[in-house]
Amino acid sequence: MDAFYASIEQRDNPDLIGKPLAVGYGEKRGVVAAASYEARKYGVYSAMPSTVALRKCPHLIFVMPRFEVYRSVSEQIHDIFYEYTDQVEPLSLDEAFLDVTINKMNMRSATLIAKEIKCKIKEQTNLTASAGVSYNKFLAKIASDYKKPDGLYVITPKRGESFIEKLNINRFFGVGPVTANKMNELGIHNGADLKQWSEFDLAHHFGKAGLSYYQYARGLDDREVVAERVRKSLGAEETFLEDISDLTTIEQELYKIAQEVARRLSERDFNARTLTLKVKYADFTIITRSITLDHYITSAKEMLNIAMDLLSRVEDIAIRKVRLLGLTLKNPDVEDNDCSALPIQLEIDFDNPINPYEDKTEEQ
Repeated sequence: MDAFYASIEQRDNPDLIGKPLAVGYGEKRGVVAAASYEARKYGVYSAMPSTVALRKCPHLIFVMPRFEVYRSVSEQIHDIFYEYTDQVEPLSLDEAFLDVTINKMNMRSATLIAKEIKCKIKEQTNLTASAGVSYNKFLAKIASDYKKPDGLYVITPKRGESFIEKLNINRFFGVGPVTANKMNELGIHNGADLKQWSEFDLAHHFGKAGLSYYQYARGLDDREVVAERVRKSLGAEETFLEDISDLTTIEQELYKIAQEVARRLSERDFNARTLTLKVKYADFTIITRSITLDHYITSAKEMLNIAMDLLSRVEDIAIRKVRLLGLTLKNPDVEDNDCSALPIQLEIDFDNPINPYEDKTEEQ
């Protein structure tokens, strides 16, 4: 989807159409969850601190997120996907991979299917989507970003390698700003440069991800569209408007977070034995403490007790100011059985209105 959250807000409030808009909290400690295309012209993007966004665009309009609305629209869109195939792998509320090799409409053209889906989304939601069509997930993802907004781009097998050779390294799926800068320092600026590197050398500089970069440079990606994913973690965190330091306040805030995690736990078929406490100090230093139990963690009260025990293992917690607290439940059994050789895109929970980072599928 194109600027999904911001586009929904402009659709539902015509006074916002054509204006630079950010979804998020516009005051101190706020974060941009999504930016309209008018705002992006000023350099405003998702995950940017609101204060920075306002410096770039002083007349930026902030609206608070409405995640229930976004989820509802997302369900509408996914219903359209399932009219064509059951092989749908969601990446976020606003993006998914579809395998239409065998499809319910018996259509032989993936491009025509993409066109139909785009039209139906527009008709039913009054929103625009961009589609990428190709023979593997890596290229389809790049193609979906290539002609935004309201784009449709096709990369055929014959064009795959030549397309990648000319592609700027910044546009490679899975290559963020830090990795792109490192690659630039090594003389890697596009796909052709990347293709000159051996698998061994890429692994040496970029670890396991280097093995994927070697394949991507050659247009290779054998990952299948996975219709069902096993959830590995579930959590919540809160960034405070003012730093906190006394243990009573910290305990109160941790209990609120534990209640939110427990609520999400009750909504999902998820079992977890590992709890991780995250603390971000005012100087942006982050520490984590974890423990794995021999039973499933099910209640907010138990989470709080465990979190306070983990907190007692954090040095200087009583004398340092805390900017953020978070709790995450993990399923170590799933982690142990995960033998995937390729990296996957991380999932981000959209339910936290204070620090509402949006999955950057549409921003990359």
